[in-house]
Amino acid sequence: MSAPVSASAKISQSRFADIVGPDHVALDPEILSSYEIDGVAPAAVTRPGDVQEVAELVRLAAAENLAVIATGSRSKLGIGMPPARYDVAIDMTRLDHIVAYDPGDLTLAVEAGIPLHKLAAVLAEQRQFLPLGVPFFDRTTVGGTIATGVDGPLRQLFGTARDYVLGMEFVTGEGNLTKSGGRVVKNVTGYDLHKLMIGAFGTLGIITKINFRTFPLPAASRGFVATFDSAEAVLDLRHRIARSALAPSTIEILSPGVAELLYSDAAARIEPAALPPNLLSNTKWALTTGYVGSDRVLARYEMDLRRMADEAGATGAAVLSDDLRAAWVRKREFIPIALASSPATTIMKLSVLPTRLAEMLDRGAAEAARAGLRCVALARGVGVIYFASLPPDPSEESRAKISGATARIAAACSEFAGNSTIPWCPAKWKSSLAVWGPERADFAQMKKLKTVFDPRGIFAPGRFAGGL
Repeated sequence: MSAPVSASAKISQSRFADIVGPDHVALDPEILSSYEIDGVAPAAVTRPGDVQEVAELVRLAAAENLAVIATGSRSKLGIGMPPARYDVAIDMTRLDHIVAYDPGDLTLAVEAGIPLHKLAAVLAEQRQFLPLGVPFFDRTTVGGTIATGVDGPLRQLFGTARDYVLGMEFVTGEGNLTKSGGRVVKNVTGYDLHKLMIGAFGTLGIITKINFRTFPLPAASRGFVATFDSAEAVLDLRHRIARSALAPSTIEILSPGVAELLYSDAAARIEPAALPPNLLSNTKWALTTGYVGSDRVLARYEMDLRRMADEAGATGAAVLSDDLRAAWVRKREFIPIALASSPATTIMKLSVLPTRLAEMLDRGAAEAARAGLRCVALARGVGVIYFASLPPDPSEESRAKISGATARIAAACSEFAGNSTIPWCPAKWKSSLAVWGPERADFAQMKKLKTVFDPRGIFAPGRFAGGL
C-alpha cells in the first residue's frame, strides 16, 4: 500500500525539479511503486546528478521534515524493517563515475551509484579487482553494497569492506557534505567516521563517494570441493586448513540440500554455465575452498587439501579449473537463489566464533526440524552462517513455524556469544520476527550517533535496529 502524499511533499515537488531538473523527478504511481519498501511507496523519486544536488535535496527535505531514503539498484531494499515514513526516494544511479584511479598506487575513488559489474570490468583491464564478490553482483551498486554491509565469499581472505575502504564522502541529515579518511592507504588524518556508514543502511548519511584500496588479480585460481557424511567431519577439514600454512581466498561449508538449490533452474537463470554433475550431493555436507597463485602454488594447495580432506574422512574430492566460474557464481549468489526457491524464503544471518560453527549448525538444523521446516545452510569459514528456511507457502501456519524456529535459533546464537539477524523474510512477517535480533548492548550509543548525524530523523526512519 502506497503512503499518502503529504502536503509538504506536494509543495516540494516543483522545488525538487528546480534542483535536479524536471526530467529527473518522477511522480507517476507506476514508477513510485518500483521504489516501494515492504509495500510503502514514496511520494516522489528524485535522481540527482552530482553531490551538490544530493546535498540540496537533503537540505530541502530537512527544512520540510520529509523522510528520504537513498537507493541504488534496489536489489536489497527488502532488508530491514518497513520505513516509518517515506516521502522521497533519492536515486543515486546517475552518480556512476570513477572519480580517480591510480593503478600504480592501488587506489580508487568512485561515486556511489556505479554498478559493481561495471567497476569490476574497468579494474580487470588493469589486472586489478575489489574483493566485493557479493550477492546480486550483476545488479548492485557500490554504494548499496557498502551501505548494507552485505558480505561475500572473499571475506575469508580479504575481510569486509571496513578493511579496504580508505575514505568516504557523505551528506549528513542537515545537508552538510562531509569527508572522512583519504585516498591513500597510509592516512592518519581525522577519525574514521566513514566506517560508521558501512552497514548503517543509509540511516546516518547518504554516501556519495567511496575511496578504496584495490588488489592485483591473481595469476590463476582453482576451486576445491570435498564431501562428507557429517557436519563434524566437514568442520574438521575447515579447522585443519585454518591450522595449516595455507591462506585460501574462500572457505564455505554447505549443508545437505544446498546442492538442490545450486543445481536448480533458479540458479541457472543467474549463472547459465552448468555445475559439473555430481560435484555436490543432497545427502552430503561439502566444503568448498578457492585458492590462487602460480602453477607451483596451485599444485601445493591441491596436494595439501587432498591430504587434509582424506585425513578428515572425505567421501569425495574434486578440483575445479575451467569450470570454476559456474561454481563460484552460484555459491556467491546463494541468497538470491534461495529467495527464488520459495514464496516465503526466510534467511537468518548468524555470526559466531569459528570454533562454535559445529554447535550452531547442529542447533539450527535441530530447530528447523522441530518446526517441520525445510532448511539449508551456507557457512563461511570465518564464522558467518546463512540459514535459509524454505516454507512451501506464506501462510499463517508457515509464519508461526518460522517465528518459533528463528526465536530459538537466535537464543542459541546468543548462548554462543554470537549475533543474529533476519535480513530476508516476507514483508508481512516482519512485525512478528526479530529482524534485527536481540537489542544490542551498544544501542544507546547508536541512538546518540543517529542524533548527531541525522538530528531531524529524516534518513530512512524506522528501517534500522531499534526503530532508528
